[in-house]
Amino acid sequence: MSSTPAKPPKRLQTALEIAPEDWDATDVYHLVTALVIPRPIGWISTVSSDGIDNVAPHSYFNVVAHRPPHVVFSSVGVKDTVANIRDNNQFVVNLVTFDLVEHMNFTATDFPPAEDEFAWSGLQKAAARRIRPKRVAQAKAHFECEAVQITKAGNGHVVLGRVLHIHVDDSVWRDGRVDPYLLDPVCRLSGSGYARLGTRFRLPRPTWEHVQNTSGTEAMPRLHEAPAPSERGDRPTQNRRR
Repeated sequence: MSSTPAKPPKRLQTALEIAPEDWDATDVYHLVTALVIPRPIGWISTVSSDGIDNVAPHSYFNVVAHRPPHVVFSSVGVKDTVANIRDNNQFVVNLVTFDLVEHMNFTATDFPPAEDEFAWSGLQKAAARRIRPKRVAQAKAHFECEAVQITKAGNGHVVLGRVLHIHVDDSVWRDGRVDPYLLDPVCRLSGSGYARLGTRFRLPRPTWEHVQNTSGTEAMPRLHEAPAPSERGDRPTQNRRR
C-alpha cells in the first residue's frame, strides 16, 4: 500500500504517493529539490540598465543543446537576474567550483537591486569578450550568452540562452578536454546541502547494431570505474592555487 499524508511525515511506513496540491508549496519544494539531485549551479552575472553589476546562483540550470550550444536556467520570481536580462538580453554563466562555494552562497543573499554582489562578496570582475555583463574573474569557466526566450512556468521564469563565447582556464584542461576532478564543480542538493564529485565511472552507450542479434541483457554495457581522485593525485584542495 501507499500513503498520502497531509504533510511530510517524520517516517514513512509505506511508499509515498502525493499530488503537488496535497502539500504546502514549501513542502513540495523541499521534496522535488531533494529528489532531483545533484543539480549543476548556474552562477549568473548580469548588468542593469543603470550599469549595476549583479551575480546570483541558480540551481535550476542545465545545458540543452550543443549545435549551437544553448543553456537554460529558471528563476523563481522576477529577481534582479531576470529583470536585467529583460533589459539587455545578455548574461554570463560562471561555473561554480569548490574554491568559490562560499562566495557563491553569499551572492544568494537578497541584496537590494542597487547593491553590487561582486563588491559585497569580494569577487573580481573580468570583462566578457562579446557581451556587456562581467565575468567572475576567479571562475574557471564561463559561458557568455544571449537570451533568446523567457517563458513563465509555474512560479519560475525560464530563460533560454544561446552561448556566444566559452572560456576555460588552462588549470582544468587535461588530455584534450576538461578534467572533471580538476574543475572540481559544486552541485546543489536540497536545503543548505551541496556536494562535490564522488566516484567516477564509465558506461559505454549501447547501439542497436551491437544489441540486435543478442537476447535480454546479454549486450548490456557494464560499469568501468575510473581511478579514485586520491589514486590520481589530481583532485584540488580548497587551498589549491591556480
